Amino acid sequence: MALAYLGSKKVDAAALMASTSPSPPQRILTQDELKKIAAYKAVEFVESGMVLGLGTGSTAKHAIDRIGELLRQGKLANIIGIPTSTQTHEQALSLGIPLSDLDTNPVLDLAIDGADEVDPDMNLVKGRGGSLLREKMIEGCCKKFVVIVDESKLVDYVGGSGLAMPVEIVPFCWKFTAQKLQSLFEEAGCVAKLRISPENGKAYVTDNGNFIIDLYFKKDIGDLKAAGDAILRLAGVVEHGMFIDMATTLIVAGEMGVRVRNKC
Repeated sequence: MALAYLGSKKVDAAALMASTSPSPPQRILTQDELKKIAAYKAVEFVESGMVLGLGTGSTAKHAIDRIGELLRQGKLANIIGIPTSTQTHEQALSLGIPLSDLDTNPVLDLAIDGADEVDPDMNLVKGRGGSLLREKMIEGCCKKFVVIVDESKLVDYVGGSGLAMPVEIVPFCWKFTAQKLQSLFEEAGCVAKLRISPENGKAYVTDNGNFIIDLYFKKDIGDLKAAGDAILRLAGVVEHGMFIDMATTLIVAGEMGVRVRNKC
C-alpha cells in the first residue's frame, strides 16, 4: 500500500487522492427540464374546485400534464379547465381534464402559461406559438396569472431577444397591414414579416382563421401601452402579443434553482 507523509503522520496515498480530487461536475439541465421544473412549481398554486386557464406551448404543456396526473391520483378534484388553443384543448381532453369556456365561466381563479419574453417589469411577449388572442382573452379574466419560464426568456426590454413580437391580423390585404405596422416602429428599426407555416410553406393560420405578422425590433420601442394602443388603432389588426401588466406571479427556473416573484 502506497503511503504519503504529512508531517509525522502516515496517510494512505489513494485515500489522499480521493479526498482532494474534485467532485464530478453536476449535469447541466436542459432547457426543457428547466421548463418542467417551473411548470411543476406553478401547479402548486392549483387547488381543488378551481377554474383554470390552460396555456399553450412547451412550458404550459408540462403544467397541464401535471394537473392531469394529480387529478388521476385524486390529489386534485373538481377542476375545470379553459384551454387557450385547439392544441391545449386536445391535450386536456386526453388527460381527462374537464373543460369549459368563457361564456360559462367568465371569471377564472388561475391561469398558468409560458412566455416568449419577460421584461424587468413582468411585461410579456407571447404568441410565438400562434395563440396570442385566445391567451389574452382567457388570461385577462383571471384572478391570478402565473407565468412560467426558464431564465433564457428574461430580457432587458420587450423585443430585446431579437425574436418576434407577434401581431394577429385579418388576412384581407395583409401586406398593407404589415407595412403599416412596420412604419409604426420605423425608429426602432422594425421589420415586419408574415409568419409562414413550416408544414406547407403557406401563411400560418391561427385557430381563429387569421394571419400573424411577426415584428422584429432593433431598439427598445419605449412606452409599451402607447405602442400597444397604436397597434390596435390600425384597421386590420386583431390583437398584439404584448401582455402588459397582466402577470401576477413569475416563476423562473435556472441553474441556480427556482425563483418566484410576485407583482407588487
